[in-house]
Amino acid sequence: MLAATSVFAGMDALVKLLMADYSVIQVLFFRAGFGLVPLAPLLWRSGMRAVATRRPWAHALRSAVGLLAVGCFFMAFHRLPLVQVTAIGFAAPLLITALSVPLLKETVSPGRWAAVAAGFGGILIVAGPDAWAGDLLGAGAAFAVAGTVLYALVMVMMRDMGRTEAAVTTVFWFSVLTLVLTGAALPLVWQSPDPRAWGLFACAGILGGTGQLLISQAVRLAPASTVAPFDYFHIVVSSSLGWLVFAEIPTLNTLAGAMVVMASGLYVMRSERKSAAPRHPAPP
Repeated sequence: MLAATSVFAGMDALVKLLMADYSVIQVLFFRAGFGLVPLAPLLWRSGMRAVATRRPWAHALRSAVGLLAVGCFFMAFHRLPLVQVTAIGFAAPLLITALSVPLLKETVSPGRWAAVAAGFGGILIVAGPDAWAGDLLGAGAAFAVAGTVLYALVMVMMRDMGRTEAAVTTVFWFSVLTLVLTGAALPLVWQSPDPRAWGLFACAGILGGTGQLLISQAVRLAPASTVAPFDYFHIVVSSSLGWLVFAEIPTLNTLAGAMVVMASGLYVMRSERKSAAPRHPAPP
């Protein structure tokens, strides 16, 4: 999950660059097209058997919700700093934890609830008062909030689908359906990319496809409520890229909040290891 969040943070920075010159539909189209590249070795070895599914409607629903979530986040990146969008997006683990209990019948210990709450508190520290003053009620924040809600729903759906569907299957059908839906509207917004843009499109798509594979595998291997807090690591990478690429200098709030977030994630990991460890009866 840590690898997935790092990869997605890199994609976010590339998308922010592209959204300055290209429409969200065109960015989504190439994100999906180049996102199939990481799947090529798997498809080469296993053929279409690797992406065969008996749950086409589940994939269609997951892809539609996922496309809306990604589109909302892309629009938010165009309007707000990377760190602010990421901070708003970190409400998702709370929603995932809440949804995983009624929808997936998962059990969340009080300690893990406390760790998730502490992580959310760290996000509030990262955001700080200034981050919420400018565009919270504007379009940028509205897109970020909508994307967060949709993303949480996608994560829970992936956990349920992961019981029968491989990660490569989920990523393949999401990319294909995104290509179909955005491709239908692409002629209306098409702008010819220059060589630099082609490179950015390719890198963003490959990073996005790789991140999807990693995150799909993560939620298959562990309960969604356990995986979710590690998405907080995104703030560390996002802050670094915002500083390096967009001259968005991390504040003391960002650094302090990141420490709280990372501490909560480490606690969840330690708690999960303890719960997974075999318990032996005490000797007589």
